[in-house]
Amino acid sequence: MKLVIAEKPSVAQSLAAVIGATDRKDGYLEGNGWRVSWCVGHLAGLADADNYDPKYAKWRYDDLPILPEHWQMVVGKDKKKQFAVLKQLMNAPDVTEVVNACDAGREGELIFRSVYKLAGCSKPMKRLWISSMEDSAIREGFANLRPGADYDGLHQAALCRAKADWLVGINATRLFSVLYHRTLNIGRVMSPTLALIVQREAEINTFQPVPFYTVVLELPEFSVSGERMTDKAAAEQLKTACQGADVTVKKVERKDKSEKQPALYDLTTLQRDANRLLGFTAQQTLDYLQNLYEKKLCTYPRTDSRYLTSDMAEGLPVLVNLVANAMPFRKGIAISCDAVQVINDKKVTDHHAVIPTRNLQNADLSGLPVGERMILELVALRLLCAVAEPHTYSETAVTVECAGAEFTTKGKTVKRPGWRALDAAYRAALKNAEPDKETEDKALPDGDRLPELSEGQTLPLSGAAVKEGKTSPPKHFTEDTLLSAMETAGKENMPEDTERKGLGTPATRAGILEKLVSTGFLERKKSKKAVQLMPSKDAVSLITVLPEQLQSPLLTAEWEHRLSEIERGELSPEDFMGGICAMLRELVGTYQVIKGTEYLFTPPREVVGKCPRCGGDVAELQKGFFCQTESCKFAIWKNNKWWAAKKKQPTKALVTALLKDGRARITGCYSEKTGKTYDATVVLEDDGRYANFKLEFDRQKGGAK
Repeated sequence: MKLVIAEKPSVAQSLAAVIGATDRKDGYLEGNGWRVSWCVGHLAGLADADNYDPKYAKWRYDDLPILPEHWQMVVGKDKKKQFAVLKQLMNAPDVTEVVNACDAGREGELIFRSVYKLAGCSKPMKRLWISSMEDSAIREGFANLRPGADYDGLHQAALCRAKADWLVGINATRLFSVLYHRTLNIGRVMSPTLALIVQREAEINTFQPVPFYTVVLELPEFSVSGERMTDKAAAEQLKTACQGADVTVKKVERKDKSEKQPALYDLTTLQRDANRLLGFTAQQTLDYLQNLYEKKLCTYPRTDSRYLTSDMAEGLPVLVNLVANAMPFRKGIAISCDAVQVINDKKVTDHHAVIPTRNLQNADLSGLPVGERMILELVALRLLCAVAEPHTYSETAVTVECAGAEFTTKGKTVKRPGWRALDAAYRAALKNAEPDKETEDKALPDGDRLPELSEGQTLPLSGAAVKEGKTSPPKHFTEDTLLSAMETAGKENMPEDTERKGLGTPATRAGILEKLVSTGFLERKKSKKAVQLMPSKDAVSLITVLPEQLQSPLLTAEWEHRLSEIERGELSPEDFMGGICAMLRELVGTYQVIKGTEYLFTPPREVVGKCPRCGGDVAELQKGFFCQTESCKFAIWKNNKWWAAKKKQPTKALVTALLKDGRARITGCYSEKTGKTYDATVVLEDDGRYANFKLEFDRQKGGAK
């Protein structure tokens, strides 16, 4: 028997169907000499600090830095049943080989190896490495299983990434939370990303607009503009001089230009376009694309490549044709397929670019959820544009002279629309589509044609005016522009051949943004059609007190580069981890609280008692009393129906008593039956999911209640 372990049940079912393991068992599928099971995401992860020593349950400065000598992995409480299934299957006497079929990337490798190690498995290991869930790709993948040892470097890089995040997260979060008396979540990638946003807001806030003036001359059928001038009086003087002078054509330059097709999508460029055009967050785009991958309609999502491999060239025309036939926006537009534009073996690392699969041909696209369909159409558009003909046009640049000054304009005539015809048709079908900021300035719109002009020609002046403008501040970050900034952070200081540059990876950036929002450091604010990412007051305060090494994009980008070196076997994991530990020892040993920062952060919430579920602090917020432990859901809501029926609301004093003694005296309760009020004792009964309440009444004389 050979055992296959996938990352999710849905993927396991698809694999099992292709290799003939169709008999359902408890936690796995079996048949045709195969058993197929699954991990349900991260079954095992690095243990919490208090697993190493119970004293770490409390956050204390004297315990820092926490640097485990021997790392421990633990299985999540809600995943122990599936782990038991996997452990039994891995160690079954009739299983001769274990196949890692988790997602073909860094995290997939870590998910499988963690379970393999915890289960004490020593069976031979193979690796299924595929970029598509199509049946043909699965069959080919199983026919060419690779030795598991080929991916030891990938596993080491994944494990180092997880350990580095744990070390920075645990130590820096505890250090700054203890020193500044409130929970301050700090992350290896999260904090430099936040620093980018805070810095941008500072640039916007300190920006001083500078006025400028441009003289514009109106000529027959077109207008020309002079250079920007900072002196208004000089601009007015030039305008007046022009009104009484001749306009002479000094130079006419005509050039044929070509606008190259856009490259295919990697995950980050898809997330950026989906944010700008469709308003999706990076996480939504990743989720929709993951679903399309599992439905066999798109290739592997977490890729950082924008090209295909040479072995895909032969089948590309067929794929392009069926994708074109499935897309409503391409009706009436001729389709071409220039495969050379998208094939480059050297620029494909673990996975090729994101493209649709041939399964599009027989799929009911109208039955897809709206978000998935929109992402699929965007991926399909990019494939069709990438292999289409280039966009060609002729551009005319005219320079005229008047009153000793030069004025210029440009005109454009499209010769062959090429890929832009598809792009324009797609955008026309999108309601309220954002203009393409990235390409709209590269060429003038068709229709800005200039009349036939010749050098030395004199033109009559229709009018002259001075137009006033102001320099613009930098723009607030959107997810589109932030993803771009994360991708290129520190790039200029990295070697040219560096595979991974910037903050995080395509697979992790969406999660980082979501964590910044959920921890209250970032807020999404709608402005016209764009959604801007704005830092909270506490985010600005945090970046103010964080030392350079924790907020520097350069340092984190360098770590990503080193993780890639570990992947390739060029750097030892011990050297990488040694650098992280040394940095944290120095941070804890040398960091001093910045004077005058007592009022920088939002005051800590007043604690009213201990949580009956987890022992964490319960604090009062606007809508109720909530446990401050992130993973705990204990809450006593102020607008609870039980309290509302009695025309009462839980007060701070009442909740304090309930948390301390489990009961509290309450007076003036309203009775819906009698319309009168009464006194009683309220008892807290927490069932682990909800906080419930019941009343106890004093015994009356004669034994009645």
